[in-house]
Amino acid sequence: MQNPRTTLRPFDRDGIRDAEAARPFVHVLADTSDKLARVCSILEERFAVAGERLDAEAKLSQVPFAIVIRAELRDLDNIAAIKKRAGKLAKAKKRIFLIEDTSHVGVSQAYALGATLVLPGTISRAKLLLALSDPADPSSASSGETAQFDDAVEIGATAFASMFTAVTLDQPLDVDGTKEAGRQIADRITEHGLSEWLTTVRRHHEGTYQHCLIVTGVAIDFGLSLGVGRADLERLYSAAMFHDIGKAQIPLAILDKPGRLDAEERAVIETHPAAGYEFLKGHGKISPEILDAVRHHHEYLDGSGYPDALCAETIGDIVRILTISDIFAALIEHRHYKPTMPRAEAYDILRGMAGKLEKALVTAFKPVALTR
Repeated sequence: MQNPRTTLRPFDRDGIRDAEAARPFVHVLADTSDKLARVCSILEERFAVAGERLDAEAKLSQVPFAIVIRAELRDLDNIAAIKKRAGKLAKAKKRIFLIEDTSHVGVSQAYALGATLVLPGTISRAKLLLALSDPADPSSASSGETAQFDDAVEIGATAFASMFTAVTLDQPLDVDGTKEAGRQIADRITEHGLSEWLTTVRRHHEGTYQHCLIVTGVAIDFGLSLGVGRADLERLYSAAMFHDIGKAQIPLAILDKPGRLDAEERAVIETHPAAGYEFLKGHGKISPEILDAVRHHHEYLDGSGYPDALCAETIGDIVRILTISDIFAALIEHRHYKPTMPRAEAYDILRGMAGKLEKALVTAFKPVALTR
């Protein structure tokens, strides 16, 4: 009988069996033998698979295409074991966590440990295999870039995980840490541009965190293209970092639902700007401008937005920029259940929102949307 504390698949000197070398290599980590066997059985038809228990000695010698982790993250020993493997985790293109805990706390914990995608609840063969397929994104990175995880993306995702956890558990918010993450994203985009940022974020994250990272990147690049000063750029990336914090109070079943929301679900989603505002307004380090952006980033110039149905003269400049960035990001982000919309098509949708978005800003946004 196989020792459950050793690897499920034998390794050769390269960490993978020769007969499977032509297939993408996926490494599986789990906290029990049953969980390990279940995940490996799903994957082995399509991938070269190796697995090990978290309480076993780490034996991974080759960087895999993906790492799949199925473990109880309320167990401190499991968290410690995952952190011990952080170096190898960071090099994998995809890091998918399968967790039974469907709360925001559980999901945030997984992202804080380096997940690129979290699949909460009962394990689904179809969802897992789909998540391991490549995004329908025509842009691609070199193999060296793929293997090297982008620090700014990791820092940003960790900041979002920290924010969501703070909201869920009503804990103190690390405002300075979040703003510092925004500054590092701004530095990264200033140096390497928006297109590189979008490619890197899509490669490493999906769902709500991907959206927040893309919104922040788009807003920063929009600000840079407009030539705003450093203080205004800081206001802009801070607003982008905090804008969706109210989504921490939205059930994940609604927040990550594939396909169109029904009227009741849409009403729940539309509570997030006011919820975020209510959580942040007691924090002395959050300026009135940032609070305004958090509450009003879904307002339109014609008064058809929410939650306050503001009209043109009452919507500030930062909010107008953030709203355009938010809509564009939502259109171009990658979800494992739908193809990625081309940037030109997303820009055409913005241009079609006449009367809702400021025309001059939409025109100025064109190079950001198409070429930067």
